[in-house]
Amino acid sequence: MDRHGDQTSFSSIRSYFRALSDTPRRLARRAVSSSTSFEEMSRVRARSGTDMRRSLKWIDLIGFGVGGMVGAGVFVTTGHASRSLAGPAVIISYAIAGICALLSAFCYTEFAVDMPVAGGAFSYIRVTFGEFTAFLTGANLIIDYVLSNAAVARSFTAYFGTAIGISTETKWRFSVSSLPEGFNEIDLLAVAVVLIITVVICCSTRESSTVNLILTTLHILFILFVILIGFCRGNVKNMTEPSNPNNPGGFFPFGASGVFNGAATVYMSYIGYDAVSTMAEEVLNPVRDIPIGVSGSVIIVTIFYCLMATSMSFLLPYDLIDPEAPFSAAFKGRSDGWSWVSNVIGVGASMGILTSMLISMLGQARYMCVIGRSGIVPVWFARVHPKSSTPVNASVFLGICTAVIALFTDLGILLNLVTIGTLFVFYMVSNAVIFRRYVSLGTTSPWPTMAFLSCFTMTSVVFILTWKLAPSGTPKTLMLGTCTVIGIIVVQVFKMAVPQVRKPEFWGVPLMPWIPTMSIFLNVFLLGFIDKASYVRFGFFSVLIVLVYVLYGVHASFDAEGDGTLFNAQTISNKEDEEEDHTANSIQV
Repeated sequence: MDRHGDQTSFSSIRSYFRALSDTPRRLARRAVSSSTSFEEMSRVRARSGTDMRRSLKWIDLIGFGVGGMVGAGVFVTTGHASRSLAGPAVIISYAIAGICALLSAFCYTEFAVDMPVAGGAFSYIRVTFGEFTAFLTGANLIIDYVLSNAAVARSFTAYFGTAIGISTETKWRFSVSSLPEGFNEIDLLAVAVVLIITVVICCSTRESSTVNLILTTLHILFILFVILIGFCRGNVKNMTEPSNPNNPGGFFPFGASGVFNGAATVYMSYIGYDAVSTMAEEVLNPVRDIPIGVSGSVIIVTIFYCLMATSMSFLLPYDLIDPEAPFSAAFKGRSDGWSWVSNVIGVGASMGILTSMLISMLGQARYMCVIGRSGIVPVWFARVHPKSSTPVNASVFLGICTAVIALFTDLGILLNLVTIGTLFVFYMVSNAVIFRRYVSLGTTSPWPTMAFLSCFTMTSVVFILTWKLAPSGTPKTLMLGTCTVIGIIVVQVFKMAVPQVRKPEFWGVPLMPWIPTMSIFLNVFLLGFIDKASYVRFGFFSVLIVLVYVLYGVHASFDAEGDGTLFNAQTISNKEDEEEDHTANSIQV
């Protein structure tokens, strides 16, 4: 290391400018530097000081997963997907989206069992593709968490006001004329909710789990109520007959393409299970509890969603469903004594908002904590409080950021800025689990695996572009069929030609590499349905993240390598297998 005495890159202005002049060499060394499972669970984790307390069981993880996924989103996405895209076949759309989520969940689970640390996708990508790629994806995910939590906090004000019959605009929000449009509606209730949840997650993960289980249980009771009302008050003929006979009829009014378009839309309702993986460091028995918690929560939520979609399809013909508020609108203003159901649904949605916020804020704090451990951002964020055993610094910092954004920013502006980062991370984790199975640094060439992943991704991109842009007809069908055949051939050739170099000790994704490649395809497919504004946001924030890394992160991690806190895995790749044996022994309970 080129260290000048005990000086760091930030000890003086002269030192910083000297570090900047050395940026190309430092980038070459640190950007692709990866760690190992053993390092993530020992020396890197030690930068937090106090260990996070292992107190969670599989039932807690299922509670976190269900609470994180079953938010208010399902009360909105179901209506849009049914009315405009799939009709009554939205039930199948939810089943398809659930299978997609389960495939990605398998990839998360393999990493979380092998490496039960709080970093989630950031740690998984860091040990696979290196520091820069991990920071780019992890930082984007944190930004998405903060923005989406701010949006959800503001929606809580609206839903709660509806539930108790109070106008949000006149009672709980006030306008500031001097502020620009879209940033002039002040929402103090949203700020209060964010700050209260921040206090809860700082106290202890065990107490957070208890609060989450209570809120999730209440929310599930509301969902069961909605399902029961639909089955009791609905009519089975609404599953096949539209109110307007001129509209397409039947269970599949928009055909197979409508079902898949609907699946892409409702998939957003499953985002949230990934936060469970950030709890891995606090799980009593990772080998047993993580697979049950992650997969179990996705399966349970899929069943709930399919039943809710069935209930809604019983209540109204698809062409009468309100795309903005399908369940509450079905009962609002009714003269048969059932209008009160709309208020009950508002209460249920409010409970869902609180649970999804709690899980998201737990997850975002743990991502920031582990990025702090990596040395890319100040290690202050990595500190774990000795009494609460939680990352208090990261929790408070991100909580304040979320509260400030929720105070000013309009919900519509925020919703245009979220979701793409999460899907991008799902895509990266699916790639990473394949790369880690087939590549061992220093002993096998990474290029066959990289070529396979690139080829399969390009095939998936061509498929979604054809699906979205090509006019209906035989040429489009032939093109889609050709892409499918090419994708299958590419996967089979790779499976036959390239042997696996690493087998999971405890739990691994089955049918390797088929399931991760299916997950890659489905995430690319769903990314094709993201709006342009989200891609603009992703590009803008990605540029900012790169600047932060070049101007600060790479120099901070270079200093950490110099003082022995971090290392460059490329220099010790021969020890990887030995370290994995230590890792396996340390997580076996």
